[in-house]
Amino acid sequence: MKVEVQLPPKLIPVFTGSARYRGAYGGRGSAKTRSFAKMAAIHAHRCAQAGKEGIILCVREFMNSLDDSSMAEIKAAIRSEEWLEAHFEIGDTFIRTKCRRVEFIFVGLSRHLDSIKSKARILLCWADEADPITETAWEKLVPTVREDNSEIWVTWNPEIEDSATDLRFRKNPPPDARIVELNFADNPWFPKVLEAERLNDKERRPDSYEHIWGGAYKTHFEGAYFTTHLTAAREQNRITTVPEDPHMVIHLFADIGGTGAKADNFVFWAAQFIGLTIKCVNHYEVQGQPIGSHLDWLRTQGYAPGRVKIWLPHDGDTQEKVIDTSYRKSFEDALYDVEVVPNQGKGAAMQRVEKVREHFSRIWIDEAKCAGGLKAIAAYHEKRDEKRKIGLGPNHDGNSHSADAFGLMCSVYQEPKAAAPLDLSRLMKGVA
Repeated sequence: MKVEVQLPPKLIPVFTGSARYRGAYGGRGSAKTRSFAKMAAIHAHRCAQAGKEGIILCVREFMNSLDDSSMAEIKAAIRSEEWLEAHFEIGDTFIRTKCRRVEFIFVGLSRHLDSIKSKARILLCWADEADPITETAWEKLVPTVREDNSEIWVTWNPEIEDSATDLRFRKNPPPDARIVELNFADNPWFPKVLEAERLNDKERRPDSYEHIWGGAYKTHFEGAYFTTHLTAAREQNRITTVPEDPHMVIHLFADIGGTGAKADNFVFWAAQFIGLTIKCVNHYEVQGQPIGSHLDWLRTQGYAPGRVKIWLPHDGDTQEKVIDTSYRKSFEDALYDVEVVPNQGKGAAMQRVEKVREHFSRIWIDEAKCAGGLKAIAAYHEKRDEKRKIGLGPNHDGNSHSADAFGLMCSVYQEPKAAAPLDLSRLMKGVA
């Protein structure tokens, strides 16, 4: 039986021919989720018709219950196609083909990543709302989808430019991948109710409009700690070209990562304290590199011993597992002046946030050399429990490394003390 399946035209080549990976990224209203839900059901039907047995695995990074899964979208997609609905059994907690050969399974990776290894015969894995999925999760997930001709589908709204999903499937896609950008303008059935919302967002929320509707990376984060401070800095032209003063000490504030593919990022913010001003003149961030790489960067920037002081967080005295030495000792062995800042104790992350807010009005940032750091502190935001409507403190993600080093800088800074006024009466007595 031949049937006509309606898809946005840009998705037709995505689902034409064989491919290991298929996907789409972009803003709201593009019909990507509904389209992929429909095609996942069609894929299940085709597999069942071919006599294959297995599961369609639908994953998201965060899923506390089926209400947080793609189940509702898949049910709606099946019921929208009369011919397709005839081939499925749908219940409150299940979707499966009537022949019982293929069923849908829904999993939240943040809680059940390791359990996926035990899932048998994954015919298709669809990762929806995939932007927060970590590289560790992808490393474990991809090899479990190993049936002959099995596929992995990915749909996401871009948020962080260097998210693991964006790097893996957008910037460096696998060879056998069909992945496109899809936005509201690519949806021939874009509804009038969403058009009204889009125009409202364009007028009232210009800072987030391109992210919501145009698929741009997120630059305005709900709960972001420093949005108003960065806005003021731009309005006052404090985010600009900030030259180094060759006669002043360069202070390097670090957030410590580690060596290896799964290590956290290592960061340096380079700053100079000149009077009442904090000048951020450089920024460095790498992932998984040994201490020797950081020393090489210092040399390339002209940051020789005697010219700089390195400030490390409290774990600067901890032995680095791979090279069996501490960061303090490594930098001191290279003749650098090093100071380790003591542990600030419980609530240290929020203490750093408050110090940044306290000192932001005196901060100047070099826009070009500190571009990566600027993105990170702009995106650094509060993690929230939406059900209880409470904040859970700073969200530890790819932005927190640069934000923590920036906070260390503001915690260390001390406003210079004014010189005591001259006691003229004592001077006059001395003359007499």
